[in-house]
Amino acid sequence: MFLKHTQIAPDRASSLLTSAEAAARAIPPAFPLDATVAVNPFLGQAGEDLATASARLARVAGVRVTRARTDYRAQITDGAITDDDLAAALFASASPLKPTDLALLKAKLAADSPAPQALPTVADLAAEATGTDWPAVIARSFGLWAAGHFDRGQALWTPAPGLGAFAAWRAWATHDLTPEIAGLGGFCAHVAAAPDTSERAILRAAERLGLSESAAETAFHRLLMDLGGWAQHARWLLWQAELAGESDGTITDLLAIRMIWEEALLAHVPDLSEAWQEVVAQHEAPLAPSPDQVVDTILQDAAERAHQRGLATALTGPKPAGARPAVQAAFCIDVRSEVFRRAVEAQAGGIETIGFAGFFGLPVAHRPRGTDMAQAHLPALLTPAITSCSHAEGEEEARISARAIRAWGRFRQAAVSSFAFVEAAGPAYGWKLLRDALGLAGARPAPDPAPRIEGGLSAAQKAETAARVLRAMSLTTGHARLVLLLGHGAQMANNPHESAYNCGACAGQTGEVSARLLAGLLNDPETRAGLAAQGIDLGGDVLFVAGLHDTTTDAITLYEDIPAPDHAGDIAQARAWLDAAGHIARAERAARLPGASPESVAARARDWAELRPEWGLAGCAAFVAAPRAVTAGADLQGRAFLHSYDWREDADFATLELILTAPVVVASWISLQYYGSTVAPAAFGGGNKLIHNVVGGIGVVQGNGGILRPGLPWQTVHDGEALAHEPLRLTVMIEAPREAITDVLARHNGLRTLFDNGWLHLFALEEGRVAARYLPGLDWSQAKAA
Repeated sequence: MFLKHTQIAPDRASSLLTSAEAAARAIPPAFPLDATVAVNPFLGQAGEDLATASARLARVAGVRVTRARTDYRAQITDGAITDDDLAAALFASASPLKPTDLALLKAKLAADSPAPQALPTVADLAAEATGTDWPAVIARSFGLWAAGHFDRGQALWTPAPGLGAFAAWRAWATHDLTPEIAGLGGFCAHVAAAPDTSERAILRAAERLGLSESAAETAFHRLLMDLGGWAQHARWLLWQAELAGESDGTITDLLAIRMIWEEALLAHVPDLSEAWQEVVAQHEAPLAPSPDQVVDTILQDAAERAHQRGLATALTGPKPAGARPAVQAAFCIDVRSEVFRRAVEAQAGGIETIGFAGFFGLPVAHRPRGTDMAQAHLPALLTPAITSCSHAEGEEEARISARAIRAWGRFRQAAVSSFAFVEAAGPAYGWKLLRDALGLAGARPAPDPAPRIEGGLSAAQKAETAARVLRAMSLTTGHARLVLLLGHGAQMANNPHESAYNCGACAGQTGEVSARLLAGLLNDPETRAGLAAQGIDLGGDVLFVAGLHDTTTDAITLYEDIPAPDHAGDIAQARAWLDAAGHIARAERAARLPGASPESVAARARDWAELRPEWGLAGCAAFVAAPRAVTAGADLQGRAFLHSYDWREDADFATLELILTAPVVVASWISLQYYGSTVAPAAFGGGNKLIHNVVGGIGVVQGNGGILRPGLPWQTVHDGEALAHEPLRLTVMIEAPREAITDVLARHNGLRTLFDNGWLHLFALEEGRVAARYLPGLDWSQAKAA
């Protein structure tokens, strides 16, 4: 018999709902598969240091957020981490629980820290008491509903369309007999009798569960973590709504749904009351890291200091300016570009490369040919201000073709026709699978027509936009006759996470559109005429050509969108250099890929059965904003985001502010996503690619249902024998006056918090060398990187 509703005092109700809001914001957003954006899984813990976040996530998710001590021991044994690194990390820790000296710290390495255990939910306790796996029942039942409700075009039927999540789930759950078949009698009636809003349902459940105000936040957080990627998808809906100046209550709805299950199970197994109240008491305890968690975070800091020491040594310092370059090539700051930039610079002395965010400073929402659906091509932190399209003559034919493909896909999936389709098409698809497995697939489709900005820009707007981008790129003087603008994308087959390999600065799209739009803008005569008034002279012989770097095959496609007969020789020479660089880059990358050779890289990209067509951004560990001379010639092993920046050309430090608040933050999200997917794959990883099934166009589940898996698949960070990604928090190195960097941090509290709490490390460079380390509280130490 379920308990009757109990009235709640207003102050208590307000406190509980505030805790629910805090728990919701402790969950990171997860972007859908068509535009996967790397997200910092610790976004909700940015206000805490790593040790405190360790305590929190151990309580609510049962995960460790540092590596096992065996990994640190191995690095110490082989000399990668030195006693100086350990001593410096120990000294930097402000925890009163840290070991008193280096000898005691090293003694702690002998045994691993205890494996964390999440505080149990009522479902966990009920499973232990009854022998029924209630968490699995909830995961399957909830996941089946969520797959239909949140569907983005994959499903042929959606339950209760048009309703909010809470109302839609109630309509579903009152007819879902799965819980009752599993033994939870009366569950449908319990759902039917639930309050009519998620807020009221949370308050009623909190009363029935006996949650105190001090226990509520981590208890709520625990339940949301139990929903895995579904909660993170709901957090993304809130993220998107707030970007548009609105709000969204879906994640609150999901918390209410999960709490209704809890109160039903507590009533179903009344003997749980005492055990559950013990759990509530543990949730009431203040969050504080254990001595072991403090030791683990010191060891993590030591590993990062070891990397910083090597990075500081690799910096090459300033070089005198040379003659006019033969060609300049602007790449995305993506770490995969670092390998190719070294390779292309090695082709001739007159080649200069530039690093800039792959959306090239254009806040674009783009409509590809054949559709009116606009795709964001800019960092997730920004909102599009320009709309572009690739529509051209014969557009209606392209639309008809796209509709036919979609209709054919639905026919293949339909309940009646799918079996007939398999019967008829099976032999043909068998040949297709064999062809793709052997790397015999045909050429990629032709690119869309050159994109254009809808509505156009005035002559003044063209000049202002171009000047802003060129200043941000530190590309206002010394232009070559040929300047390449190279976005990037990744070619691969049968990979639900394909967009995660594309350009993070382009919201998981390729950089083709942004590069082609900017090249067209910078070649426009009206732009050129207006740039003089902006204090920029491009020169009459300068041509901009867009291109796309395929990071899976290291092939470069150049888009000659305008005739340029005077530059035919320059373009031909550039193609030869790029082709030669591709051979070098493929050889370097193939050495890291299991079973790969330089010759097999292209075939792997087309192989539908290939688990690791490339490593993506695995290994990322550093961000350097400085003139290229500071890193030119250094082999940074594809681990550094390289952003071109000359503070001497940044009069008001507006570009410095842009770099710190946008590219640095995006790079930190990427770095911490790889970190979280490596150290805490159960909570923040995408699971095993071999058993993935795509759900709703949103994400993947393992097997045939259950909880959505966020983050990166295990094969993305592990080669089958060892980690392919070393989980390190990002080291940021900026060549700029410390006062200017400090001023930016002082004006952006969210950014400062990341550095103050150690989620990022920050160094100031002077003349290409490490000069100072940032300390919490807007302070600096003269100590070097080590």
